[in-house]
Amino acid sequence: MHRMSLMAMIVPDQIDGQRCDRTRCAKIAMVHDLAESIVGDITPGDVRVTKQEKEKLERDAMTRICNETLQGSAQGQELLALWEEYEAASTVEARVVKDLDKFDMILQAWEYEQSDARPLELQPFFDSTKGRFTTDFVKPLVDMLNQKRQQSAAATATSSAGSAERQT
Repeated sequence: MHRMSLMAMIVPDQIDGQRCDRTRCAKIAMVHDLAESIVGDITPGDVRVTKQEKEKLERDAMTRICNETLQGSAQGQELLALWEEYEAASTVEARVVKDLDKFDMILQAWEYEQSDARPLELQPFFDSTKGRFTTDFVKPLVDMLNQKRQQSAAATATSSAGSAERQT
């Protein structure tokens, strides 16, 4: 959530031809996964929990956080409204944060591939986001990451091939 919030702070003033409020993007990024502090990270591939069950668990968790923990305060109601905006993708700010969430996931997957020297090993993460980015701010970032990832994999393959030749 921290890196997403930082990314949200650098979004342009206009996205997809609409005015975009960076402060609102940062706030949405900060609260979008808050329910996971109670229910855990339920991924789309988690066959134990249906999409409807996940939505109910997260909504119940957010209601608990905002109404019980924050005692229904104005701040609690703001957090709940931001989370609902994100879930519904009802504004340009929510849509760009949804894209940043997916981008952050594949960026982290690439970082793991790099640190473990296992190029292209985490392809399923990239496949799960293919064609799902919707904003003109994030799409070029995804393209740059994919290009860098392919270049890195090619360089690793070339390096590995050179090492194998020297050993024979």
